[in-house]
Amino acid sequence: MASVDTWRAAVCRHGLRAAARLLPLVPRPWLYRAMRRRIDDIPYEQGRVFARRLIDAGRRLMSRVSPNCRRKAIDNFLVNNYVLGLPRRRAAQRDLGISAPYLLVVSPTMRCNLHCTGCYAGEYARDGDLPRDLLERLLAEARDLGTAFFTISGGEPFIRRDLLDVYRTFGDLYFQVYTNGTLIDDPLAAQLADLGNVFPAISVEGFEPETDARRGKGTFAKILRAMASLKRHGVPFGFSATATRHNNDLVVSDAFVDFWADQGCFLGWYFNYVPLGSTPDPDLMPTPEQRVHRVRRLAELRRSREILLADFWGDGPLVGGCMAAGRYYLHINVHGDVEPCVFVHFAVDNIRDKPLRDVLRSDFFSAIRDRQPFNANHLRPCMVLDNPQALRKLVAASGARPTHTGAASILNELAPAMDAYAQRFAPLADACWDTYRDLDPEDARPNP
Repeated sequence: MASVDTWRAAVCRHGLRAAARLLPLVPRPWLYRAMRRRIDDIPYEQGRVFARRLIDAGRRLMSRVSPNCRRKAIDNFLVNNYVLGLPRRRAAQRDLGISAPYLLVVSPTMRCNLHCTGCYAGEYARDGDLPRDLLERLLAEARDLGTAFFTISGGEPFIRRDLLDVYRTFGDLYFQVYTNGTLIDDPLAAQLADLGNVFPAISVEGFEPETDARRGKGTFAKILRAMASLKRHGVPFGFSATATRHNNDLVVSDAFVDFWADQGCFLGWYFNYVPLGSTPDPDLMPTPEQRVHRVRRLAELRRSREILLADFWGDGPLVGGCMAAGRYYLHINVHGDVEPCVFVHFAVDNIRDKPLRDVLRSDFFSAIRDRQPFNANHLRPCMVLDNPQALRKLVAASGARPTHTGAASILNELAPAMDAYAQRFAPLADACWDTYRDLDPEDARPNP
């Protein structure tokens, strides 16, 4: 079997590398037609539009990044993660009875060089980092199960320069790194180009006034310099925006998206503020009306822009609802606690105590997967924001422990606010879901 896999991978790598060189020369309508059968299998138009934007992003990526970054994107993200990884993940499910995740999110440090308003990451010390040997053991175990795509979060991951050696050691894996961007200078961008398997996603609050107000004066300028360096060295990158009640409309405006696309971003990730951490504030969450507005605006933007835009909540239909607990992904925090989601700070297992395959068999994770999706409307996928009663029941039944001081507040003192939010959002989301297939008409295509 190993020799068959090796032969198949070699054929795919050579074929995809050759295709990648020609891809920018192929007109977009031809690519759409070539993928028409797969695109038409998606049961709603907004999903089909997302698929076309994915094709556009791949086409742009292949023409604008360095040869090494292009090769690693093909070899690691496409071949190792899909061609080889998917059969291994299916075999793990069949033979081991576990749900091998498509993606692992790991937070190897919570230290940070910034002290943003409302964030506690900078309070962590170096001795609180996830040890490198434990991180490498985790990556190896996940790779054996067929996972080749990892998100590195924090804290500020680039504060740990030893992680660059980890990315090099695991040169057959692909890493998306969430970062504030301020530590990315020209020498680091050159190192990332040499590695080829790291895709930075840089956090932005808005424009300069919004960013500097929260992250400190001069931060916005450092972000622009970081993106310029990455672009100059041919490293692919994107932006990450957390929507709050104050900036929700701004981050889905034409001006915002166009600005970051002009800086060279291939991808834009959107996250909803969730009242977690040491100073949770439900009043910072976008209102239910604002959240629906974000869904509709992203539908409009996808119709008219080439940049790939994705919303962790608003694109629940793309993955059939909730992704947590190993169905698609899970989170390992800085202490080694294995959380079902980066926004669900409860755990029953720690990676220090048992291998990943045993963690995936936990009653806690199994119970979550058995409940997914939490309702039929995939615009209401989340057990924190949209189905808080389900989260309380799952934690109580499993005996899952909070993974940091204050985590249990989402179940206790914040419960009335979370229930009220979910109840207000439900009818709005249901009305939006009824028309979701029509948010982008079938004939609304960008000009080739």
